[in-house]
Formats: sequence, C-alpha cells, structure tokens
Amino acid sequence: MNRLSACLATALAATCLTGPAFSNELREEALDVFKPLPSTTPAVSDNPITPEKIELGKALFFDPRMSASGVFSCNSCHNLATGGDDNLETSIGHGWQKGPRNSPTVLNSVFNAAQFWDGRAADLKAQAKGPVQASVEMANTPDNVVATLNSMPQYVEWFAAAFPDEDSPVTFDNFAKAIEAYEATLTTPAPFDAWLNGDDGAMSEEQVAGLQLFMESGCTACHYGINVGGHDYYPFGLIEKPGAEILPEGDKGRFAVTETVDDEYVFRAAPLRNIALTAPYFHSGKVWDLRTAVDIMAESQLGAELTDEEVAKIVAFLEALTGTMPEVTYPVLPPETSTTPRPSGEVDVN
Repeated sequence: MNRLSACLATALAATCLTGPAFSNELREEALDVFKPLPSTTPAVSDNPITPEKIELGKALFFDPRMSASGVFSCNSCHNLATGGDDNLETSIGHGWQKGPRNSPTVLNSVFNAAQFWDGRAADLKAQAKGPVQASVEMANTPDNVVATLNSMPQYVEWFAAAFPDEDSPVTFDNFAKAIEAYEATLTTPAPFDAWLNGDDGAMSEEQVAGLQLFMESGCTACHYGINVGGHDYYPFGLIEKPGAEILPEGDKGRFAVTETVDDEYVFRAAPLRNIALTAPYFHSGKVWDLRTAVDIMAESQLGAELTDEEVAKIVAFLEALTGTMPEVTYPVLPPETSTTPRPSGEVDVN
C-alpha cells in the first residue's frame, strides 16, 4: 500500500481509546499476534538451567580474559547498562578493529528463533562461541579459553558445580552452555506485558493508539510473537530498497549462510523489545533516531508514508516495550595464576 488510508486515520480519531470494550477487543486481537513474557526463566534445548550454571555463565559473560587481549568480554558489545548492546554503529573488537554489523541486544534474546542478523547461530550457546573466535571480536581459540579456565582453580570448582555429572566439565561446549543459561535470565517485563495481561492502565492512550496503528498498518507481518520480532527472515526493502548508506551493497545478509539467491539482503526481523534504548538501528547501525527508523520501515517494507502524528503514536507504543532490567551485580572473578595464558593484542592480518 502507498499510504495509510484517510479512513483509518478517521476511525482511529473517532474510537474511544479509554473504553473497556475497546481495550478488551484490541487486547484479544493483540494476543493473537503477541505473547507476554513468561514469569519464569525460559527453558532452552539440551541445557538444563540451574543456579550454579547461571552464576558460572554470569562470570564468563563479564570476564574479559575470555578474549585473546584480555580487554573484551561479552558485556563489551552487549552492555547490560546500556540496553544490552554497545550503542555503536558497529562494534569495536580485537586490536580496535571495527566489526561489520551493529550489535543486537542480548536482552530477551533467548526468545529469538535464531541468533545474529543472518540467523547463522541456532541458539544462544552456538552464538556464544562465535564472538570468542571471531578475529575482529575476541580473537581467541577454544583451546586457549579452556586453558585459561583450567588455570584458575575457582573456575574449575564452578564448572564442577555447574556440570556435576561430567568427569571433565571444563570444556568449550560447557563454557557456551553456561553463558546461554545466564543470558536466558536477561528478560525485561515491560508495560506492554502488563497491558497484555489485563492491566488497562499499564499503557497510555497514545501508546494504545500506537499499538492499534502498528497492527493495522501491517508492522506485525514481521514484528510479532513474544519478542515483537526475531522470529523470521525478510528482505530489507520489500517495497522500496533503502540507499546504500542504510543498506550496504556488500552485506547480503542471510545469503552468506544459505548461498541462496532469494536470501540476498534478507535479515532476521529485529526484535523490538527495548528498542528505545538500543540506537543506532538496523544491521548497518546508520540510523540513530527511532522516529527516522519507523519512517524508513514504513516506506521500505510497507510502502506507507506516515504522518508525523502516526510516527509519534508508533514510537509511543515502542517505548511501552522498554522493560525492567533484572538486578545485575558485577561479579568478582577468579584471580589469575602463573599458568594463566598471557594476553596478546596481536592482530591476524590474514
């Protein structure tokens, strides 16, 4: 469609947004599209979550010694103090190299169908292995990670407690499983969840109007489910392809994973929870303003030209997706020993 119809705008203006009948009807429609966050830590496949595994994963998430340089941790690019990302266009890694894509938020990432913009990691434990080994990120090796962990007796004890049925629990696989267990706890219940659960006062009238507009304009074709996105893959520029400053020609998205022509410039739909905290936007990180991002999405994916008022309503709804962070206490990490591998800032130019 080319533009949201005048009749939709008229209908929105005429609707009584405060009436209980309207709220109940819209809520029923919304529950067909979205799901509120669960009240407990979600289960993950092939990795039972225990308190011991969570605590180990938390230490590993914050430990920069898991990188070759001893500088970068998971929290470097997924900073829990700044929305679970690093608020950079693209992340800075080993040897101050600049990565190719914007860092997605780790918050609520357990609900994504797959990880990374191109979905190349099936789950969080597969994702946890990627940055550790990437030459432009942490630039380490599985063997060196395991050697580092084995050099610190407290880590050896923590792994034994987290994986009590294994004779040699300090492995790269278990390293990734522990991080996955911790990241599964990083969920952020938001006003939208309270509203979905029946609290009419959890969202403002403008936010409710924005939700209705979000649904009726077609945004939910890509942004649906518990994470309001993150569930499937779509071409960026379905109706009108953005310019190269937003959609770089050299990054063909999921094509690099599938090598299928139809997957050129196809990316996983961004999960929208906490989107107000995670600028800049898109895989290129070129857009810093949420209103601008909404405009671009409307034009490129829906062929719609939104008014300033319509954009403001949708942004208001998106702000209702900003959730409450779990309490995070910075962990005290095990001390190094004489056998701990020394950090290296050497950059592999090959």
